[in-house]
Parts: sequence; C-alpha cells; structure tokens
Amino acid sequence: MSGLFGSDSWLYIILVGFVVGLLGRFFMPGNNRMGCLLTIVLGIAGAVSAGWFGREMGWYAAGQPAGFVGAIIGAIALLALLRLVSGKR
Repeated sequence: MSGLFGSDSWLYIILVGFVVGLLGRFFMPGNNRMGCLLTIVLGIAGAVSAGWFGREMGWYAAGQPAGFVGAIIGAIALLALLRLVSGKR
C-alpha cells in the first residue's frame, strides 16, 4: 500500500477525508458550521496527523482499521484546536 490512506487515487482520499470530517463534526459537540470543502480538509488533516502520531507511538501500522478511529479522533482534536484558536465571534 502506497500513498496517502493506502491509495494513490485522489478521489479515494477526498472521499475518506469527507467521511472522517463528517464523523468528526458529528462527534464534536457544538455548532460546527463549515462547508464541504472545509470538512474534507478537516478529515484529511485529522487523518494525516493522527495516523502519523499513532504510527510513531507504535499503536498501529499503516492500513489497520484502528487508523480510521484514530483519524476521527484526530479530526475532533483539530476541531477543538480550531475552536480554541478562533474564539467567540
């Protein structure tokens, strides 16, 4: 398996990013107003950061199902960080 998320297909990467971003927004309480593009970016960034961190800690290898759960947790963590930085409007 090579490439991001085990695939070289950009369509696959965007689809996985969208699903992970949606699940991250679903599990994060509060008002998460963002469009489809930001949801995809959130999912991809969460998956990349949590995947890297999980592999560095030795919790799982690339391509394991635990990586999907880690990606959702990474998206939630990025959403929380984004809320902390942006503050109230």
